Amino acid sequence: MDLQLGGRRALVTGGTKGIGRAVVEALAAEGAAVAFCARSEADVRATVAELSASGATVTGHAVDVADGPALTAWVEDTARELGGLDIVVCNVSALAFGTTEEHWRSSFEVDLMHAVRIVDTALPHLERSECGSIITVSSVSARELDFTAPPYGAMKAALVHYTQGLAYRLAGKGIRANTVSPGNTYFQGGVWHRIEDTNPELFSESLALNPTGRMGTPEEMAYAVTMLASPRASFITGTNLVADGALTRGVQL
Repeated sequence: MDLQLGGRRALVTGGTKGIGRAVVEALAAEGAAVAFCARSEADVRATVAELSASGATVTGHAVDVADGPALTAWVEDTARELGGLDIVVCNVSALAFGTTEEHWRSSFEVDLMHAVRIVDTALPHLERSECGSIITVSSVSARELDFTAPPYGAMKAALVHYTQGLAYRLAGKGIRANTVSPGNTYFQGGVWHRIEDTNPELFSESLALNPTGRMGTPEEMAYAVTMLASPRASFITGTNLVADGALTRGVQL
Protein backbone atom coordinates (compact mmCIF):
# COMPACT_ATOMS: atom_id res chain seq x y z
CA MET A 1 0.00 0.00 0.00
CA ASP A 2 1.28 3.44 -0.92
CA LEU A 3 1.42 5.46 2.31
CA GLN A 4 1.43 8.69 0.27
CA LEU A 5 4.58 9.92 1.95
CA GLY A 6 6.55 10.55 -1.23
CA GLY A 7 7.77 14.13 -1.28
CA ARG A 8 6.63 14.84 2.29
CA ARG A 9 9.00 16.70 4.58
CA ALA A 10 9.71 15.20 8.00
CA LEU A 11 11.64 16.19 11.10
CA VAL A 12 12.77 13.57 13.64
CA THR A 13 14.64 14.00 16.93
CA GLY A 14 17.14 11.40 18.07
CA GLY A 15 17.65 9.96 14.62
CA THR A 16 20.95 8.09 14.89
CA LYS A 17 20.02 5.14 17.10
CA GLY A 18 17.20 2.83 18.05
CA ILE A 19 13.64 3.85 17.36
CA GLY A 20 14.59 7.27 16.02
CA ARG A 21 17.02 5.81 13.49
CA ALA A 22 14.40 3.28 12.39
CA VAL A 23 11.83 6.08 11.98
CA VAL A 24 14.22 8.07 9.79
CA GLU A 25 14.86 4.99 7.65
CA ALA A 26 11.17 4.10 7.37
CA LEU A 27 10.05 7.59 6.37
CA ALA A 28 12.90 7.93 3.88
CA ALA A 29 12.08 4.51 2.40
CA GLU A 30 8.56 5.80 1.73
CA GLY A 31 10.00 8.73 -0.21
CA ALA A 32 9.95 11.46 2.42
CA ALA A 33 12.76 13.97 2.81
CA VAL A 34 13.90 13.60 6.41
CA ALA A 35 15.89 15.91 8.65
CA PHE A 36 17.01 14.56 12.01
CA CYS A 37 19.08 15.61 14.98
CA ALA A 38 21.11 13.89 17.67
CA ARG A 39 23.68 15.00 20.23
CA SER A 40 26.77 13.39 18.68
CA GLU A 41 28.21 15.10 15.61
CA ALA A 42 30.12 11.94 14.69
CA ASP A 43 26.98 9.79 14.88
CA VAL A 44 25.03 12.31 12.83
CA ARG A 45 27.65 12.36 10.08
CA ALA A 46 27.89 8.59 9.98
CA THR A 47 24.12 8.17 9.79
CA VAL A 48 23.76 10.72 7.00
CA ALA A 49 26.53 9.01 5.04
CA GLU A 50 25.04 5.54 5.48
CA LEU A 51 21.49 6.51 4.58
CA SER A 52 22.47 8.81 1.72
CA ALA A 53 24.50 5.98 0.21
CA SER A 54 21.33 3.90 0.08
CA GLY A 55 19.52 6.64 -1.83
CA ALA A 56 17.64 8.24 1.05
CA THR A 57 17.07 11.98 1.14
CA VAL A 58 18.29 12.84 4.64
CA THR A 59 20.06 15.64 6.48
CA GLY A 60 21.29 15.68 10.05
CA HIS A 61 22.52 18.15 12.63
CA ALA A 62 24.04 17.84 16.09
CA VAL A 63 21.60 19.42 18.54
CA ASP A 64 21.09 19.17 22.29
CA VAL A 65 17.29 19.12 22.49
CA ALA A 66 17.43 20.44 26.07
CA ASP A 67 18.90 23.67 24.67
CA GLY A 68 15.73 25.55 23.78
CA PRO A 69 17.24 28.24 21.51
CA ALA A 70 19.39 25.72 19.64
CA LEU A 71 16.41 23.41 19.17
CA THR A 72 14.06 26.08 17.86
CA ALA A 73 16.78 27.41 15.54
CA TRP A 74 17.23 23.91 14.13
CA VAL A 75 13.51 23.54 13.48
CA GLU A 76 13.40 26.87 11.65
CA ASP A 77 16.53 26.06 9.65
CA THR A 78 15.12 22.65 8.74
CA ALA A 79 11.80 24.10 7.58
CA ARG A 80 13.68 26.57 5.43
CA GLU A 81 15.96 23.89 3.95
CA LEU A 82 13.08 21.53 3.18
CA GLY A 83 10.72 24.23 1.99
CA GLY A 84 8.25 23.49 4.79
CA LEU A 85 7.25 20.70 7.16
CA ASP A 86 4.57 18.03 6.96
CA ILE A 87 5.60 15.63 9.73
CA VAL A 88 7.17 16.18 13.13
CA VAL A 89 8.32 13.21 15.23
CA CYS A 90 9.38 14.00 18.81
CA ASN A 91 11.31 10.90 19.78
CA VAL A 92 14.12 11.86 22.17
CA SER A 93 14.10 10.82 25.82
CA ALA A 94 16.54 11.62 28.61
CA LEU A 95 16.01 8.08 29.94
CA ALA A 96 16.48 9.56 33.41
CA PHE A 97 15.87 6.53 35.60
CA GLY A 98 16.36 7.99 39.07
CA THR A 99 14.70 10.04 41.79
CA THR A 100 16.89 13.11 42.23
CA GLU A 101 15.88 16.64 41.27
CA GLU A 102 18.30 16.41 38.38
CA HIS A 103 16.48 13.35 37.04
CA TRP A 104 13.19 15.26 37.25
CA ARG A 105 14.69 18.33 35.60
CA SER A 106 16.29 16.34 32.80
CA SER A 107 13.08 14.40 32.11
CA PHE A 108 11.06 17.60 32.04
CA GLU A 109 13.40 19.47 29.69
CA VAL A 110 14.07 16.58 27.32
CA ASP A 111 11.05 14.27 27.30
CA LEU A 112 8.36 16.94 27.58
CA MET A 113 9.67 20.41 26.81
CA HIS A 114 11.62 19.41 23.72
CA ALA A 115 8.29 18.30 22.23
CA VAL A 116 6.54 21.50 23.30
CA ARG A 117 9.27 23.68 21.81
CA ILE A 118 9.38 21.76 18.55
CA VAL A 119 5.62 21.89 18.10
CA ASP A 120 5.44 25.59 18.93
CA THR A 121 8.16 26.35 16.38
CA ALA A 122 6.93 23.97 13.69
CA LEU A 123 3.26 24.89 13.96
CA PRO A 124 3.24 27.76 11.42
CA HIS A 125 4.85 25.43 8.89
CA LEU A 126 2.49 22.55 9.65
CA GLU A 127 -0.46 24.90 9.18
CA ARG A 128 0.67 25.43 5.59
CA SER A 129 0.87 21.68 4.96
CA GLU A 130 -2.03 19.77 3.45
CA CYS A 131 -1.30 16.82 5.75
CA GLY A 132 0.30 18.13 8.94
CA SER A 133 1.10 15.39 11.44
CA ILE A 134 2.66 15.48 14.92
CA ILE A 135 3.81 12.24 16.54
CA THR A 136 5.26 12.02 20.03
CA VAL A 137 7.00 8.90 21.30
CA SER A 138 5.97 8.06 24.85
CA SER A 139 6.26 4.69 26.62
CA VAL A 140 4.20 2.01 28.29
CA SER A 141 5.77 3.41 31.48
CA ALA A 142 3.23 6.23 31.11
CA ARG A 143 0.49 3.66 31.78
CA GLU A 144 2.06 1.41 34.40
CA LEU A 145 4.37 1.66 37.41
CA ASP A 146 7.67 -0.06 36.71
CA PHE A 147 11.37 0.01 37.45
CA THR A 148 11.95 3.26 35.52
CA ALA A 149 11.15 5.40 38.61
CA PRO A 150 8.84 8.42 38.90
CA PRO A 151 10.34 11.09 36.57
CA TYR A 152 10.42 8.99 33.40
CA GLY A 153 6.89 7.63 33.68
CA ALA A 154 5.42 10.91 34.85
CA MET A 155 6.85 12.88 31.94
CA LYS A 156 5.87 10.19 29.43
CA ALA A 157 2.31 10.38 30.78
CA ALA A 158 2.39 14.16 30.50
CA LEU A 159 3.51 13.78 26.90
CA VAL A 160 0.43 11.69 26.08
CA HIS A 161 -1.86 14.24 27.73
CA TYR A 162 -0.14 17.12 25.92
CA THR A 163 -0.45 15.39 22.55
CA GLN A 164 -4.12 14.59 22.95
CA GLY A 165 -4.71 18.23 23.82
CA LEU A 166 -2.92 19.21 20.61
CA ALA A 167 -5.15 16.88 18.62
CA TYR A 168 -8.29 18.57 19.90
CA ARG A 169 -6.92 22.08 19.49
CA LEU A 170 -5.46 21.58 16.00
CA ALA A 171 -8.10 19.36 14.40
CA GLY A 172 -9.84 22.33 12.83
CA LYS A 173 -6.58 23.32 11.16
CA GLY A 174 -6.16 19.90 9.57
CA ILE A 175 -3.20 18.96 11.76
CA ARG A 176 -3.24 15.56 13.44
CA ALA A 177 -1.44 14.70 16.69
CA ASN A 178 -0.87 11.16 17.97
CA THR A 179 1.37 9.29 20.37
CA VAL A 180 3.15 5.96 20.00
CA SER A 181 3.91 4.20 23.30
CA PRO A 182 6.50 1.47 22.75
CA GLY A 183 6.95 -1.47 25.04
CA ASN A 184 10.39 -2.87 25.82
CA THR A 185 12.46 -2.38 22.68
CA TYR A 186 15.78 -4.14 22.23
CA PHE A 187 18.68 -3.00 20.05
CA GLN A 188 22.47 -3.00 20.26
CA GLY A 189 23.62 -0.15 22.49
CA GLY A 190 20.12 0.50 23.80
CA VAL A 191 18.78 0.47 27.35
CA TRP A 192 17.78 -3.19 27.28
CA HIS A 193 21.08 -4.25 25.76
CA ARG A 194 22.86 -2.52 28.65
CA ILE A 195 20.50 -4.04 31.22
CA GLU A 196 21.08 -7.48 29.70
CA ASP A 197 24.80 -7.03 30.37
CA THR A 198 24.67 -5.27 33.74
CA ASN A 199 21.50 -6.62 35.37
CA PRO A 200 20.62 -9.97 33.80
CA GLU A 201 18.08 -10.71 36.54
CA LEU A 202 16.03 -7.61 35.70
CA PHE A 203 16.36 -8.41 32.00
CA SER A 204 15.04 -11.94 32.49
CA GLU A 205 12.19 -10.76 34.70
CA SER A 206 11.17 -8.10 32.18
CA LEU A 207 11.38 -10.50 29.25
CA ALA A 208 9.18 -13.00 31.10
CA LEU A 209 6.42 -10.39 31.48
CA ASN A 210 5.84 -10.24 27.74
CA PRO A 211 3.50 -12.96 26.46
CA THR A 212 5.16 -12.89 23.03
CA GLY A 213 8.36 -14.13 24.64
CA ARG A 214 10.46 -11.34 23.20
CA MET A 215 11.02 -7.61 23.15
CA GLY A 216 10.09 -5.34 20.28
CA THR A 217 12.41 -4.03 17.59
CA PRO A 218 12.99 -0.42 16.56
CA GLU A 219 11.59 -1.26 13.13
CA GLU A 220 8.29 -2.40 14.66
CA MET A 221 7.95 0.87 16.56
CA ALA A 222 8.93 2.83 13.47
CA TYR A 223 6.11 1.17 11.53
CA ALA A 224 3.62 2.51 14.06
CA VAL A 225 5.05 6.01 13.67
CA THR A 226 5.14 5.83 9.88
CA MET A 227 1.59 4.55 9.65
CA LEU A 228 0.32 7.41 11.81
CA ALA A 229 2.35 9.91 9.79
CA SER A 230 0.72 8.75 6.57
CA PRO A 231 -2.06 10.84 5.04
CA ARG A 232 -3.97 7.57 4.80
CA ALA A 233 -4.43 7.89 8.58
CA SER A 234 -6.25 11.17 8.01
CA PHE A 235 -9.04 10.46 10.53
CA ILE A 236 -6.74 9.13 13.26
CA THR A 237 -5.85 11.87 15.72
CA GLY A 238 -5.68 12.10 19.48
CA THR A 239 -4.81 8.44 19.87
CA ASN A 240 -2.13 6.75 21.95
CA LEU A 241 -1.02 3.74 19.96
CA VAL A 242 0.49 1.17 22.33
CA ALA A 243 3.00 -1.08 20.55
CA ASP A 244 4.05 -3.50 23.25
CA GLY A 245 3.28 -7.08 22.23
CA ALA A 246 0.52 -7.28 24.86
CA LEU A 247 2.99 -6.42 27.65
CA THR A 248 0.63 -4.06 29.46
CA ARG A 249 -2.61 -5.42 30.87
CA GLY A 250 -4.51 -2.19 31.40
CA VAL A 251 -7.55 -1.77 29.17
CA GLN A 252 -7.75 1.43 27.10
CA LEU A 253 -11.38 2.48 26.79
